[in-house]
Amino acid sequence: MASAALMGEPVMAARWGGLGFSNQTVVDMVPPEMLPWVDSHWYQFPPMNPLWHGILGFVIALLGFISWCGNGVVIYVFSNTKSLRTPSNLLVVNLAFSDFLMMVFMCPMMVINCYYETWVFGPLMCQVYGLAGSLFGCASIWTMVTIALDRYNVIVKGLAGAPLTNKKALLWITGVWMHALAWTLMPMFGWNRYVPEGNMTACGTDYLNKEWFHKSYILIYSLFCYWLPLFVIIYSYFFIVQAVAAHEKTMREQAKKMNVASLRSSEAQNTSAECKLAKIALMTISLWFFAWTPYLVINFAGIFQTMTISPLFTIWGSLFAKANAVYNPIVYGISHPKYRAALNEKLPFLSCAGDNSSSDNQSQASGTTTVSTEEKA
Repeated sequence: MASAALMGEPVMAARWGGLGFSNQTVVDMVPPEMLPWVDSHWYQFPPMNPLWHGILGFVIALLGFISWCGNGVVIYVFSNTKSLRTPSNLLVVNLAFSDFLMMVFMCPMMVINCYYETWVFGPLMCQVYGLAGSLFGCASIWTMVTIALDRYNVIVKGLAGAPLTNKKALLWITGVWMHALAWTLMPMFGWNRYVPEGNMTACGTDYLNKEWFHKSYILIYSLFCYWLPLFVIIYSYFFIVQAVAAHEKTMREQAKKMNVASLRSSEAQNTSAECKLAKIALMTISLWFFAWTPYLVINFAGIFQTMTISPLFTIWGSLFAKANAVYNPIVYGISHPKYRAALNEKLPFLSCAGDNSSSDNQSQASGTTTVSTEEKA
């Protein structure tokens, strides 16, 4: 995808040149007050085809609408269903809240900028936009980490792990937001800065700055908001699947000793907990990778100068990161059986899963404890 974007740039340049716009650049439409914030790197590129701005604006508007509805419904259902008001679900609600606010702050501005084909809200709002994207993105990332750790604690540690309480969940959530706020405020105080991206319709960190003092921010920020969270999530789900696989093996051996086909009901035999957890783990890690890796690639390509970053290439970072706010409520909300049952009760026109109360009664043991892997996964 990145190579296609880079290959498309010369073609676009030739198209604009053939129309007599060979001397124009992507920066020409930027308001004068924004020019000090635009890196000289972008002056070498011709204006983007207006069709790209139209497509990007439409897609972002669609993602925003779906995210508002999806995360809004998750927040409403979890907050108004007594059986769902558990410490673990506070983390899910926090994830939906973060994703909802991300699209509230960023979607309208980006759609308007796509209409005008440049940033029109001035330098201050560029800083606010960049800060909001970093804040809510980092908060969502670390909330996903806390969800993975909670599941690891319940399924892998079992009775050896301290149960999550409302107080502890709120402390985790407070820590997530404080951590995210600390990192996103640093560019406002001189360690790196928020600047217009190459497509001139969004703002983000300055990965083209040639000073290592500013490059170091991106390197350290990526360590604490990409690599470390990714490692923790992979680590947690690896041992979760391993623990459930061991338990499945134990149940099969026990059933063999008792001369029965299975200790589970026929419904539970259709899809083993091991397979379901493996699928959810694979989905979680894959969606994480697809959401945040494009931004990482763009930032690292900028600070290490490994490739020429075109304005068209920078679109994909914004697009994939914002799409994360759309499928998070699906992965963490709709995959929850009690949530589906509550959704069917409160908003039946949105539910196609039917009553899943029977699924809630299927429990899986891990070690010496019994947990509902469907509910926790």
